[in-house]
Amino acid sequence: MDYVPHTPADEQRMMQAIGIASLDDLFTDIPSRFLLKKALQLPPGVSEMELADFMDHLSKKNELPAITLMGAGAYRHWIPAVVGHIISRSEFYTAYTPYQAEISQGILQAIYEYQTMIARLTGMQVANASMYDGATAMAEAAVLAAKTLNRKKLVLANSIHPEYRQVVRTYAWANGYEVVVIPFTAAGQLDMDNLRQTVDKDTAAVLIQSPNFFGVLENIAPVAAVTRDQGALFVSGFTEATSLGILKPAGAMGADFAVGEGQAFGNPLNYGGPYLGIFASTDKFLRKIPGRLAGATVDKEGNRGFVLTLQTREQHIRRERATSNICTNEALCALAAAVYLVSLGKNLKMIAELNVQKAQYLRSRLLALPGFSPAFSGPVYNEFAVRCPDPVAINQKLQEAGIIGGYKLGCDYPEFQDSILFCATEMLSKDDIDKVVMIIS
Repeated sequence: MDYVPHTPADEQRMMQAIGIASLDDLFTDIPSRFLLKKALQLPPGVSEMELADFMDHLSKKNELPAITLMGAGAYRHWIPAVVGHIISRSEFYTAYTPYQAEISQGILQAIYEYQTMIARLTGMQVANASMYDGATAMAEAAVLAAKTLNRKKLVLANSIHPEYRQVVRTYAWANGYEVVVIPFTAAGQLDMDNLRQTVDKDTAAVLIQSPNFFGVLENIAPVAAVTRDQGALFVSGFTEATSLGILKPAGAMGADFAVGEGQAFGNPLNYGGPYLGIFASTDKFLRKIPGRLAGATVDKEGNRGFVLTLQTREQHIRRERATSNICTNEALCALAAAVYLVSLGKNLKMIAELNVQKAQYLRSRLLALPGFSPAFSGPVYNEFAVRCPDPVAINQKLQEAGIIGGYKLGCDYPEFQDSILFCATEMLSKDDIDKVVMIIS
């Protein structure tokens, strides 16, 4: 049965009401050279059954590798079945955002629990209801720091994920801020001598990641001290959220902001998103952080309830006073993260330890091969870079065996054309790793 939203008579009445002679008059603002002058070359319509059969046939062309060695900002972890069960419930799955917030107690409680867990993991006093992704979370923290201190200079480590740096640069360009990039050492860590020479009284914020893009752990405390000496704010990021289960929290190391990507918490690999940006800070910035905050309270009868405590977005307050124009709290992705963290509990530490162990075993096996050497000497979490004879040929071998290989570092760092960034999570067994090494060798 055809779906006809409006009859010709309906259309005529609507056109008469708004004073146009034809539907084409609605598009007069578009230059004629951009308008389609002929019908689209579409195949004839098919029935629902035929379409379902076609899509099923098409889906069988997907190749789902059993082994993935790719990280570089998106990570393959085991997701407990309870995560999919909870987020598939209609009251969560269909809810975009709680505009009539107080009647959405379930969503508000989920956000509140998510915020609480993120604050504890990062060692911060407050966390918002998530953002678009890790890159925008970092950029928002940089802009907030610049506006708070009324300074124009942002200092970034070159070991930060390239896409994060690009987003920060875009935000900085839009606001008229200067971006200075600090090189990394042979250890794959921030060059502290260069940092000391660069950070000054014009610096609004220093931004790093730990683990950084190379999987290397940064020495956060000295960076925080140099930053604090100049009165600047310190933004400590991370690429891999599960590392929070084992590393000392950024808040305990002197950071003002902790930002990063929360995809590893119960969100599957999905062509780059949607994911969720983690944003946490000290309570000093409670009224300035972007997004929204859910809080707990009691009603007039003394029953516990949840409310949107602060909403500093342009949809809720005057545009010029808004701290951000981000209009989505990624509530479903944040809910997945909350359910994941609850289901694991203290076992998150065990997951993190497994990631370290798997990565160290894979790294040691690869470095035993002829022509392989470490790209960096610094300690790593579950990701590491190695120099090797022919990165393209190695990944080609792995692909032919149905394995997603590592990330070619030369794509973003020309000086590392001979290097691959490998990742190992708890999803890899010892047999998997041995198979990978056998194929490469």
